[in-house]
Amino acid sequence: MSRILPGVIAMAIVVVASNILVQHLLGSWLTWGALTYPVAFLVTDIMNRVYGPAAARKVVFAGFVTGVLCSIIAAGMDKTTLRIAIASGAAFLSAQLMDISVFNSLRKYNWWLPPLAATIAGSVFDTAVFFTIAFSATLTPLFPADDVSWANELVPLLGHGPAQPLWVSLAVADWMVKMAQAILALVPFRIIVGNLIQKRAQMH
Repeated sequence: MSRILPGVIAMAIVVVASNILVQHLLGSWLTWGALTYPVAFLVTDIMNRVYGPAAARKVVFAGFVTGVLCSIIAAGMDKTTLRIAIASGAAFLSAQLMDISVFNSLRKYNWWLPPLAATIAGSVFDTAVFFTIAFSATLTPLFPADDVSWANELVPLLGHGPAQPLWVSLAVADWMVKMAQAILALVPFRIIVGNLIQKRAQMH
């Protein structure tokens, strides 16, 4: 456990920070949480590359538990709803596990391909699952107590495109940030993985 403890702590920090920052808007389509949340994929990929999929899954489950606790606390403070809490938990767990699966299937290829492909696949899934469960009008009968009519108002996509429910613009903007970070994260991935592997070699 001690070897993955830094990963567990890093994931917990990302999840807690994202749960706090998601409450603060950044422009018309994003929250500050959109900038911190994608770091979770970086943490998962580093753990997977250095310690393997089993360790990566432990880190993911630790992040999931942290997220559930954050949702319970936020609900008690009227900062979130059951619908958004379910959407958040389902998106995080399923997307991170998909990330691990894709990474494993590609781990024998060039160093940059597994983390990039895994993060892109996980990000697409994460965005689709979260925003659909949280805001889609088709799921409203399952959550009658949560009013998401504001998220289903028709507006131009990202302010300029064809008319779509507001939540679609929020999802597209969020996904675009994740795509940019998937590329940018390759730099710290390469550096941190190199350092960790070097340290492990020195210990043996």
